[in-house]
Amino acid sequence: MMFRFSLASLTVWSTILHFDRAAAFSLSGMKPQQASTSSAMQMASTASAAETLTVTPIKSLDGTVTLPGSKSLSNRCLLLAALSEGETRVDNLLESDDIRYMLEALDTLKVPVDKHSAESVTVTGQAGPINSPTPDENVDLFLGNAGTAMRPLAAALCMGQGKFVLDGVPRMRERPIADLIDGLQQLGAEVTCVEETGCPPVTINAKGLNGGEASISGKMSSQFLSSLLMAAPVVDGDVVIKIKDELISAPYVALTIGLMKKFGVNVEIEGSMDERPTFKIAKSEKYISPESILVEGDASSASYFIAGAAITGGTVTVRGCGSESVQGDVAFADVMEQMGAKVTWAAESITVTRDPDVQLKGVDVDCGKIPDAAMTLAVAALFADGPTTIRNVYSWRLKETERMKAIVAECTKLGATVEEFEDYCIIHPPKDNKINDNVLIETYDDHRMAMTFSLAACGGVNVIINDPGCTAKTFPTYFDMLESIATH
Repeated sequence: MMFRFSLASLTVWSTILHFDRAAAFSLSGMKPQQASTSSAMQMASTASAAETLTVTPIKSLDGTVTLPGSKSLSNRCLLLAALSEGETRVDNLLESDDIRYMLEALDTLKVPVDKHSAESVTVTGQAGPINSPTPDENVDLFLGNAGTAMRPLAAALCMGQGKFVLDGVPRMRERPIADLIDGLQQLGAEVTCVEETGCPPVTINAKGLNGGEASISGKMSSQFLSSLLMAAPVVDGDVVIKIKDELISAPYVALTIGLMKKFGVNVEIEGSMDERPTFKIAKSEKYISPESILVEGDASSASYFIAGAAITGGTVTVRGCGSESVQGDVAFADVMEQMGAKVTWAAESITVTRDPDVQLKGVDVDCGKIPDAAMTLAVAALFADGPTTIRNVYSWRLKETERMKAIVAECTKLGATVEEFEDYCIIHPPKDNKINDNVLIETYDDHRMAMTFSLAACGGVNVIINDPGCTAKTFPTYFDMLESIATH
């Protein structure tokens, strides 16, 4: 819903929310320069009367942004620290809803976490599996829509002792987890999800496990494999995990294995990660705290600024991930280069620009390894010469929302013609790349929809983002950061 305010009402709001600087983002009904980005976001997230944010036309993006910590790495670090022997300090932790759900779960499970700041904690590990603090009663864990908390915790809690119920928001009850449950059951776990849907809630009656072998599907989500891998070292025996079909998003699995190694555990891999690999974790492998670990900047979040520079021809440097990154989504910069951008790599940063005489061109890309960043490609495609085909993204349909349907709908509103297939789409840009003005973008309670489609404003139009506060899931300060490098 959009709301319009009189100047008198805005004066009241500005007194309450302490508008501190001018910005070119505005609440629905405001003129540009009337409210600060941070104030607008506060209103969007705290006032029921304000549910939209207008991103006014962006001429160029120029500057340097320091990325928040990676969501995937943050929650993995927290869990591995909890399973390890010793204390682990985790720095540059992402401050967001998904990480908050993991921290709240660890608190409920009585895993000691000492909070130094919003981005820094010390976790005292259990030197093995996490057992229930109340053995005779169910422990209820509410995990919102955080897949990076739900899946790994479902696996890890099967390895100890106790009764647990893991649940989340309505959309979480639509996100499949049956393949993970199947793998855990093959290892001997007493765990179930809703049989009719294959989705949470997950009910666990944990009695410890003695190792074994599981063969699972890797076609829906790499998180199922990552969850089994992370839990395996606290099993009392060897664990073998086989992929029985194909493995999507393999870079995320590589990220998991690399992080496990930092905590002292080696995973043996047989076969190619691009085919049907087998993973072995020996009984002798145990987690040992590295004492401290720094969470790398979020490469998925980098994609918005990388694409913005490519679209506008500005020059943007993202700091926090680069050529030495462990995250697969840095490969999005290569896609922008294919489209016509100029990309310069450093160990911990990426700089992107585009010659104004070079128009972006449509591309045909297999995005199976970068499904989150592939969403950003959908908006970049609106500015290209010729169609863009985004392939191998069936996993879009299983994410925070049904992303394939959402992307087709919102790109169409902006003037594109989109062909939708089961696991890919073809985006034909608007005629002369002219984006429709004042389009209300539905975000479907999906943080990446809000951030991705804000870039449509680079087409010289107003873009109205519904529920901008949904970015709190992974990047609460996104609109502030975007405004900090925007010229209007």
